[in-house]
Amino acid sequence: MLFIVKSYIKFLIHAKNEHGVHSPFVFDLVMKCIYDKTNYPEYEVLKNYRKSLLENKTTIEVTDFGAGSRVFKSNTREVSKIAKTAGITSKNAELLFRIVHYFQPKTILEIGTSLGLATSALSCENQNAKIITLEGCPQTLNQGQLQLQKFNFNNVQCLNTEFSIYFENLKLETSNLKPQIFDLIYFDGNHSKKATLAYFEALLPTISNDSVWIFDDIHWSPDMEEAWELIKNHPQVSVTVDTFQWGIVFFRKEQNKEHFIINPNRTWTSHLFEKFRF
Repeated sequence: MLFIVKSYIKFLIHAKNEHGVHSPFVFDLVMKCIYDKTNYPEYEVLKNYRKSLLENKTTIEVTDFGAGSRVFKSNTREVSKIAKTAGITSKNAELLFRIVHYFQPKTILEIGTSLGLATSALSCENQNAKIITLEGCPQTLNQGQLQLQKFNFNNVQCLNTEFSIYFENLKLETSNLKPQIFDLIYFDGNHSKKATLAYFEALLPTISNDSVWIFDDIHWSPDMEEAWELIKNHPQVSVTVDTFQWGIVFFRKEQNKEHFIINPNRTWTSHLFEKFRF
């Protein structure tokens, strides 16, 4: 926890709002997406999806393939408590929705379904988009599937699989065919350096010039920060945006290589800068 606090203070010192962005592409992303204050009707759907999970007292046995939980001491967990502590926050779910709304991806891959809180944000903007979501724990995925069906998110294909196995099968399936292209990938699975970099390398063949990748918890640990630095500096990566919670990656060949640190809370950042004159 102390590491994350220190990382967040460092983030605040270096973060910018739109006034520090000189790339037209990133400026538009910041103003029209990250700082978009529109009260979309889909937000109510996301709110109700979360509320339904928070009222679910079902107990399940969780199989954890990732970096583990900092909250739970047992693998026997109540669905409502998983939704409260382990899922995407309401604020980030709305931001994820806006990113999908802004870029309009037609093919989406989610690594780490959990209970489908992020999946619902990926799905509710465009029911015509094709979404594949991966989850290693069968009981967690079952609860997520039931919830997605309850809210009629019918464009989601849920796969119970270890991520590495899916990537290997994807490689075999496309070796002699046209490669699978994902317009957007949301990485929220194994929060470790080794796994994150392995996923990054495994999925590079699926990018197009307009692909958007979102890595969750890039400041989770020293290892994850090291992974983020390596991703930022990869030769195929052109632009990155660090929102502290997420690292957003672009592969646009027409863009100069640039890295941005953007606080999604625009007003609070401005007040902080004025007060301490960073």
